[in-house]
Amino acid sequence: YMAGAEVPGLIVNVQRGGPGLGTIQPSQSDYNQATRGGGNGDYEVIVLAPASVQEMADFVDEGFRLAFKYRTPVMMLSDGVIGQMMEKVILPPFKPRRTEAEIIAECPWASIGHRDKTKPVNVITSLELDPAEMEKKNLHLQAKYAEIKKNEVKYEMHNCDDADYIFVAFGSAARISQKAMEIARGQGLKVGLFRPITLWPFPKKEFSDAQKLGGVLCVELSMGQMVEDVRLAVNGRCPVEFVGRTGGLVPSPDEVLA
Repeated sequence: YMAGAEVPGLIVNVQRGGPGLGTIQPSQSDYNQATRGGGNGDYEVIVLAPASVQEMADFVDEGFRLAFKYRTPVMMLSDGVIGQMMEKVILPPFKPRRTEAEIIAECPWASIGHRDKTKPVNVITSLELDPAEMEKKNLHLQAKYAEIKKNEVKYEMHNCDDADYIFVAFGSAARISQKAMEIARGQGLKVGLFRPITLWPFPKKEFSDAQKLGGVLCVELSMGQMVEDVRLAVNGRCPVEFVGRTGGLVPSPDEVLA
């Protein structure tokens, strides 16, 4: 509904194991729910994946910035490892709450409940009963999503320039994979790490040189969900394999390396 009505907002999901009641232990098995949507219609949600407590703090500010810039929901997809981790954090500068005048000026679309009958009334809804008008709304949303794909893709690459193999992982799995990469490098194996920060839009173009690789290993705390996006991005240019644990279990760096 928020995507269809173009209502900005930030949703934080600190993932635990499922399905159903599952477990209280960490997981990354909500990837498909976040990037494929849990509702009806052709819509997308910007998904940010923090890999540290610092990024969890930073992505609150970044999430709201993107949400209001594009009038869309943004999801921070963390996991139970990052969510319970203790690390040093530098908090962003305090931002004073906007005045009503500032809100009206910066968000002319908003419904603010004013009593000035001379001003137009804003109606925020995802409902459109005329199919032709509903198609216009959908095309408008798709144009917005194209802009997001063009401008907001975020990722990190470590030791990928000379790599024969790369790990692809997000969140806490990326930190585990980074240690596995360091061990591999110490053994003379040219291994790199690719960490998507935006899970949607997924950084597909960055896999254009995949034909130069001996293979890609996707590391997840799930039965394999992001691996499907990795395979689509690689598009058959090199082998893509998967390693993951589920039920709240977390692979060790040695397990990933093996």
